[in-house]
Amino acid sequence: MGDCRPLGFLLGLPFALIALVLSVLGAVIWVFGTVLSCLCPCCICFSGLANLAVSLIKLPVKIITWFIDQIPC
Repeated sequence: MGDCRPLGFLLGLPFALIALVLSVLGAVIWVFGTVLSCLCPCCICFSGLANLAVSLIKLPVKIITWFIDQIPC
């Protein structure tokens, strides 16, 4: 992201805001999955749920960088 591409940023902003809502949901799922995996370590599915939630948390940044990369100079 060395060069400035404001058009890609502006086009990706509405999608990133939607992804921001999903990342808040992902944070709640991550906390829930972490607590459940600590209570019952035999259930491996809770750690997979926590990993999915972490990817949801990273989603807004991925969307913005994808849109910025798609717009040529």
